[in-house]
Amino acid sequence: MSHRPAPLPQRHGLDPARLKLPAEGPWTTIRDHLAERLSRLPAGRLDEMLAEGRIAGENGPVTADTPFRPGAFVWFHRDLPDEVPVPFPIGVVHRDEHLVVADKPHFLATIPRGQHVLETALVRLRRDLGLPELSPAHRLDRATAGLLLFVTRREYRGRHQTLFRDRRVTKEYEAIARHDPHLDFPVTVRSRIVKDRGSLTAREVAGPVNAETRVELLEHADGRGRYRLVPATGRTHQLRVHMSHLGIPILGDRFYPTVVDAPLDDFRRPLQLLAKTLEFTDPVTGKRRHFESKLTLGAWESYADWSGGDEAGTASRPG
Repeated sequence: MSHRPAPLPQRHGLDPARLKLPAEGPWTTIRDHLAERLSRLPAGRLDEMLAEGRIAGENGPVTADTPFRPGAFVWFHRDLPDEVPVPFPIGVVHRDEHLVVADKPHFLATIPRGQHVLETALVRLRRDLGLPELSPAHRLDRATAGLLLFVTRREYRGRHQTLFRDRRVTKEYEAIARHDPHLDFPVTVRSRIVKDRGSLTAREVAGPVNAETRVELLEHADGRGRYRLVPATGRTHQLRVHMSHLGIPILGDRFYPTVVDAPLDDFRRPLQLLAKTLEFTDPVTGKRRHFESKLTLGAWESYADWSGGDEAGTASRPG
């Protein structure tokens, strides 16, 4: 069953949060319940939101005196966190009636979560392209640059998400890492990867294989290699874990093999991992689609610039 339309418009490209009130309880007013449910709000903030008309029910704004209605819905916009602007543009590789393919820069999250809300690919593109229903068919790590597939309307989302779920999308990545002349390529890494809830990193454990990556060495120079990574599965941090497994962690990796703490405004030495190509049969048109990122990896183009931490070290556009 689809959700009823929200009585509040989007704000900054974000839909309002929706809460369903409990079927029973001791509250006289909706405010009484929200004061308990939204207890993390700063003192007085709930009453400010009510006075400003920032909380709405099915019949209009909720006031401090609106009676509690069991099972009713209310909508409101959450206060946004203070965010450090990500100083890199997001490119559009392709746009048509139902698809947008974007080139996400390093350090930009795919969707709002935690401390990253406005500074996400989804919110930026909704705003810049004027597409309020835009939604991602898959995700990339905040640290990874490259191709992201979005659908322009909600009715297209399920079919395209199913492509990724059923592994009917061919994906290739590019990475820069140390060159080890003792390793033979191509090589296929197979292991079991798990990521515990609340943990920043994933880990390899004994047990049935659930992650597989083919690694090819494209070229090498000055002790660095340029690698093609072709994942057969899609575990969290799989490519980063498997490159570390080989003893050649991806340059700029702040998680593997060890966690390196860095502030959110540190945009130096980005992870040298790029989602390079996407290929699939479009479930809407039936046509074969092939997209290629226009970004390049800075540590291969100029290691001195990348390691020095200036903007030339990010995934950048050629020319």
